[in-house]
Amino acid sequence: MSSPASRSTARPDRRTLIADTAIDLVAAAGLRGLTHRAVDAAAGIPAGSTSYYFRTRTALIGACYQRLAELDVEDIDRSPLTAGGAAPDREAVAAAMAAALHRWLTEGRARQLARFELSLEAARNPELEADFHRAGEVPRAKAAAVLAALGAPRPREAAELLVAWMDGLLYDRLAGALARSRPEPDPAELAEASRRMLDAALA
Repeated sequence: MSSPASRSTARPDRRTLIADTAIDLVAAAGLRGLTHRAVDAAAGIPAGSTSYYFRTRTALIGACYQRLAELDVEDIDRSPLTAGGAAPDREAVAAAMAAALHRWLTEGRARQLARFELSLEAARNPELEADFHRAGEVPRAKAAAVLAALGAPRPREAAELLVAWMDGLLYDRLAGALARSRPEPDPAELAEASRRMLDAALA
């Protein structure tokens, strides 16, 4: 099974392959479909490989959190906003946000569905809280840095709001009550929504 969750390498290492496969399984079947044996079979690796690297289901889910965070950061780092150079302006940031939202609603749809599913598990299992918290820290820190460059007086607070609003939009479009009846993601609509979210975060 080739994993759409992974983009960083054509031939991921074994731990990455396992995490990517686990993410795909959660996206397809929910947490009920996530077992060590299922990951072995879907990844095409010898039986027992997943349990060798991640002894418990909690450890396997923690690996999913880490991998999801890595992929989010890769997406953020592909943006010219994080590549250095001139300070970003609002329109450039809004355009980058809209591009990320469109990507996560289309080619990255499965990854986002898995992320929402896995986030609920962290809310129920105290053993997973620390892993889940760490996974969310880096994207928020990067958002805070961009907002600081735009002049936000409290960039960390603004980043928390902005990430929450983007997550809310993603959830509504992917899993909300009207998700199945919505048309295909519209880049122009997402650009307008991104401008409004950014203006509100900087207000």
